[in-house]
Amino acid sequence: MRSYFSRIFIPGIVLLLASLLMVGSFFQILVQAYLRESTLAELKNNSATISRLAAAYFAENEMSGHDFLVNISVAANVSGTDTVICSTDGKLLLCSDAPMGCVHQGQQVSSDFVSNVLSSGYVASTGKVSGLYDTPRYVVSVPVLSKTGEAVCIVILSAPISETSKVISRLSSMYIYISAGTIVVALIIMLVLARKQSTPLREMANVATAFGHGDLSARMRINRYDPLEVQEMAVAFNNMAVSLEKSESQRTEFVANVSHELKTPMTVIGGYIDGILDGTIPPERHKEYMQIVSDETKRLSRLVRSMLEISRMEAREGIPEEEKTRFDIGECAGRVLLSFERNILEKQLDVEAELPENPLFTRANQDAIIQVIYNLLDNAVKFCPEKGLLRISVRDDGKIIRLTVANSGPAIPADELPLVFDRFHKLDKSRNRKQEGWGLGLYIVKTLVCSHGEDITVSSREGETAFTFTLPAVL
Repeated sequence: MRSYFSRIFIPGIVLLLASLLMVGSFFQILVQAYLRESTLAELKNNSATISRLAAAYFAENEMSGHDFLVNISVAANVSGTDTVICSTDGKLLLCSDAPMGCVHQGQQVSSDFVSNVLSSGYVASTGKVSGLYDTPRYVVSVPVLSKTGEAVCIVILSAPISETSKVISRLSSMYIYISAGTIVVALIIMLVLARKQSTPLREMANVATAFGHGDLSARMRINRYDPLEVQEMAVAFNNMAVSLEKSESQRTEFVANVSHELKTPMTVIGGYIDGILDGTIPPERHKEYMQIVSDETKRLSRLVRSMLEISRMEAREGIPEEEKTRFDIGECAGRVLLSFERNILEKQLDVEAELPENPLFTRANQDAIIQVIYNLLDNAVKFCPEKGLLRISVRDDGKIIRLTVANSGPAIPADELPLVFDRFHKLDKSRNRKQEGWGLGLYIVKTLVCSHGEDITVSSREGETAFTFTLPAVL
């Protein structure tokens, strides 16, 4: 399996080598074409000059004289070319090498070559000239015309291709050295960058491994010099780690709370049953303690049902539309309030009910909304002091219905307000369990309201605590 480092490093090197090779090849082709064109252009200019010079000497019948031969020899040496003058039948007449010993004496240019020059008036080619040169050369040939316009001979100027090859070879060597230096520098830079880019991934792997071994406190280090994408990935990873740590903490706390809440009624039930069976509790008090056992059994049953209801709700993404009905929320709230009549009378509570006189319809799961109102009223009655105030109101602003359940009493601390909807959350860690309930009611309320796509809020100031949730208003 290839590492992230090799996945960046190897393709980068291959791409760099391919780029340098491509640039070098195109550069060599362009230089070679430029040298060829420039050499042929120079030969063309020189051939035109020598042709006119030869025509002038021919008119004076001095073309075979010493002065003309010296002139073309000097011109050839200055330009670095060879100059040969042939007759129209291909026989060599003069050569720029003659003063130093010409090697072309007695040679014959092919008739096809001469005919092509005479018919075209100008020939530029690359290759060998049959009868004169055995090595490839740049060749330009033009006829020499008399005053009457008749071709009296031809001028052949040539330059060896080997000189161009030497220039290209030197340029290629320089390019290779420069490319080698570039590759070395690029290798070092890519090595550093690739390792720097792979470091956050290795760190993430180490943190993930720590998670796998139970260390949920591990975090990725955020370096401000890293690329923005790496920093965003580190922040997202750390946020995920915080969420996982919080979830694990909640799970552990939930298991501990459930274990405690299940253990307490089961201990009470077991203790009283054992007391009845072994005679510790006298027969005349059996009924009293059996009633306590019955109450604890019902309480245990409610806890189990609540937990099953929570699991069922969490498994669903929301309340399906087919389970929603249109109903009067005011009438629904009034019926739930009447079910608490005995509790209200026992605590001598004052009740303020602000319910609409006319029907106020909403569309929701009616059973779920009844459970929400019931749980809120149950908490409000439970925490409201003797002769306190219980308030319920239903208000409509045209599109949104707001139902509020409030009770008088001590305010909830501000830092506790965001936590009141958590499972088994306790405001007073040492409170009496029976008085405060099981700690699942508000969590169920929050889950049911959110499953409708609505929201619930809580406010608490000295003297009153109020829970408000929303529902859509329909006609």
